[in-house]
Amino acid sequence: MIETHTKFGLVRDMLAVPEIIRAFDCDRMAETAAEIRDVGRLMMTGEGSSRIFPAKSAITHARRLGLPIELHTEAGLQAQEYDLTDWAVFALSNSGRTAEVIGLFDRLKQTGHQHRYSLTAFPDTRLESLATRGYVLECGEEGAVAATKSVVEQALFYRALLDLATGGDAVGPRLAGLADQVDEALAVEIDPELVKRIAEAGTIYWAGRNNGVAEELTLKTNEITRKPADYLEGTYAVHGVEEVMNGGDVVIWIDPYPGSEDKFAEVLEQGVGLTVVEISSRPTRFSTIQVEDAADLAPFVQMAAGWNLLVEVGVALGVNLDKPERARKVGNEFTGG
Repeated sequence: MIETHTKFGLVRDMLAVPEIIRAFDCDRMAETAAEIRDVGRLMMTGEGSSRIFPAKSAITHARRLGLPIELHTEAGLQAQEYDLTDWAVFALSNSGRTAEVIGLFDRLKQTGHQHRYSLTAFPDTRLESLATRGYVLECGEEGAVAATKSVVEQALFYRALLDLATGGDAVGPRLAGLADQVDEALAVEIDPELVKRIAEAGTIYWAGRNNGVAEELTLKTNEITRKPADYLEGTYAVHGVEEVMNGGDVVIWIDPYPGSEDKFAEVLEQGVGLTVVEISSRPTRFSTIQVEDAADLAPFVQMAAGWNLLVEVGVALGVNLDKPERARKVGNEFTGG
């Protein structure tokens, strides 16, 4: 229950998320959504937390519903290698000073690209100056290096953008319910023995769908607990990587596929001897942190439950959650003119 750790700015950021969800404006990107609808293709770029969950959760949602838009995501440097002539390009960067996306937008502007959009945490940034239209997050500055509340608002922004661009079901009427579910996930009591087991793990693996949740929580594991972590997409955890796993490791599985639980037990629990933990809306055969079923909005609730767990592990390890020793708020800052 992370409410007991509010001396940390990171935890206060996390606890602010339910109100950020409730207050979110689902219509302010309407003009841009109309332009993206006309283009029909959207490239979502950014670095680290500004890309993983916002972009991948949007892509997963769109593909499940068969929304009439082509979506792709790539980090800034690799995106510079693509022909984006017929694509709208949206860049997310909290600082607005991330070198990779600034380089991409500078190149697009020089070639006369007409559909460049940005979302930053501050107004009047270098990135916004290169965009044809820029937006600013409403969640405010974060109190820790690890991004949390901004990640949720970024993902909601993309979700609302897609709804407006494709005529999908509006998420707005569901935000109050989602906020309550996120609040409950942040307050779930975590078994102290489970926290101890994870804190003692050599490596913390995260498994789950390629929708950004497990991958983003892998990054947060590094930033919050300072422990080695790896993301194992889908059921990759039982397709060879077990050869280098150890009995002291832990696999945390997000929204597990029911038909794969027996195989995880056979390969990982029995074969390797490690511990499997699940974050799920249903009971499972493993130790489970159970959250409410939020249907297509479930990734937001799962993310909150993952934060809750990581905070408890970080506190158990005696980590200063706000101040990593090496990680910076701006991973690669643009220093040009």
